[in-house]
Amino acid sequence: MKIIDARNLHSPEPFERVVEALSELALGDQLKLIIHLEPRPLYRFLERNRYAYKTESFTDGHFEILIWELSAD
Repeated sequence: MKIIDARNLHSPEPFERVVEALSELALGDQLKLIIHLEPRPLYRFLERNRYAYKTESFTDGHFEILIWELSAD
């Protein structure tokens, strides 16, 4: 699993890093994004491009988003 810690990054860098990492992600692999705010624009991108995600929020205000590619069938 690849992990991107984007807690100290400013827009659009977290989005750009995720898109780049997804282009290298093998089917069945997962990507974890750790970020200081909920990335709603990223969710729309993922949904339009056949990725699934699960978001977990933490009491310190950060979010962890697990992302994986949906199968083609």
